[in-house]
Amino acid sequence: MGSLQRDVYLRLSLPIFFTAFLFFVDVFIETKSCHVDTGDQLLNFTQEDKENYISQRSLEPRSNITHLINESVCIVESSFSYGQATYMTGLLIGSIIGGTLSDKYGKKFLLVCSSVLHSVVALLTAFFPYALFYLSVRCMAGIACCAIHICTYSLGVEWSIPKYRIWPTTLLSFIFSLGMMALAAVAYLTTGWMQFHLALAIPQILCLPLYFSIPESPRWLLLNKRMHVLEDYRNRSPEDRQYLDLLLDSEGNESQKANKEETDCKKVSDFTHFKSPTILLRLFVMSFIGIASALTYYGICFSVGSFGVDIYLAQFFSGLSESPSLLLPLLLARWGRRPFSMVSLLLSGTGCLLSLLVFKFCEIPALVMALALTGKLCVQATTCVSLLYGIELFPTVIRQKCVGLVSLCYRVGCIVNAVVAPKGGVSLGAMICYSSGPILGAGLCLLLPETSGIPLPDTVQDCEKQPTLQLGSFCPPWSSKPKPNQEPAFTEAKDPESQLESNPILPVKFPEC
Repeated sequence: MGSLQRDVYLRLSLPIFFTAFLFFVDVFIETKSCHVDTGDQLLNFTQEDKENYISQRSLEPRSNITHLINESVCIVESSFSYGQATYMTGLLIGSIIGGTLSDKYGKKFLLVCSSVLHSVVALLTAFFPYALFYLSVRCMAGIACCAIHICTYSLGVEWSIPKYRIWPTTLLSFIFSLGMMALAAVAYLTTGWMQFHLALAIPQILCLPLYFSIPESPRWLLLNKRMHVLEDYRNRSPEDRQYLDLLLDSEGNESQKANKEETDCKKVSDFTHFKSPTILLRLFVMSFIGIASALTYYGICFSVGSFGVDIYLAQFFSGLSESPSLLLPLLLARWGRRPFSMVSLLLSGTGCLLSLLVFKFCEIPALVMALALTGKLCVQATTCVSLLYGIELFPTVIRQKCVGLVSLCYRVGCIVNAVVAPKGGVSLGAMICYSSGPILGAGLCLLLPETSGIPLPDTVQDCEKQPTLQLGSFCPPWSSKPKPNQEPAFTEAKDPESQLESNPILPVKFPEC
């Protein structure tokens, strides 16, 4: 790896780190007091404000004034609490337009613009603490955050050779969890609305100049004939030249293959492909897993203050609990996609179910939070694997559309969770949903094939030939003795390049028993 690649990964970690600030800022919305002057009375009050306001109006009946203040506070808290729902709506909008804009204008350009918007939104929130304004900028922050994630993950993957492409997503996810922990520290050290949001905005603004030197995607430069920019990158050092040549060689092969498949299949409509029972089944399973994962992950993330533990410690441990995801590439290489997804979903549902039982019968807040965060860690690992698994499950001719539909279902799950529990409370019905969804998803994984170590399917026929699980002959993923005289339908890629393409870690073969 050359200095250029190391520079890319280091600079990409900054915007990902800062997106965690505004992503989970609603967790602390009720702990930071803000004053909204409407001309008649202050709508947002702390307890001290209530007492002062009452003493100044001592001539009026005390009960009436207290009722007026509590009603006003209730209205404003209700309005601010829907910031999570509007933020998730912004994420949905960003997921729809982000990919198109990055393909047209370049990932670097969109990343810089989105980072500027993200910083400005955080700054304006500090000076304009009005409910309607807050909800509007939360939607804008969601759009910017989604665009930042699209660009950073894409740049990280496209600056990596195929066999290492799982590592950028894993490392960037770890950086995001560090941002979650840093948010808890910022919230603990600041007092008041303005100070809190200024502490979130100023570091982002100071780091903006660093984003202008992030290299553009080599794939985008190659497709848009920006050869002079690529030549500048190659001339930085001999290491950069060697690495970039290897990278462009793999990108060129993938582009040629994609163009050939598009030419061969252009006469067949997408509707014809979507009529296949195999494709419909995989879409249903992956969409269900996406919705269940979104409900469980964000339901727990935004409810950490409801477990009976200090909210600052809860947010810190919420981010810390995702650190073991660094082991994800190693576990995938050992287990494969389907067994890992099944185990992680099952553990996630079990952790949430046990936390519910402990909460109802034992009332040990620390244990409840530990079990819930364990479930969150497992479902977060499932989400990371699903991004890769979804690419390998669907044929090339409709892959982007299928992955887009699965992503849409995931975002819908985020919005549903925000609308159902806008204040981040954990109800009995919510915990049952958080536990049952992943468990059902683990069972549905039995209907999917194992895709580790086999070529990416190009057509629907290739998908139908992929080996599926025989329920009567299931064996653990760590078994290493294959059944004699039996070859899987897909064994190895036809050539090393397509083999690397099919598996971003190592070309391992999933054992059969």
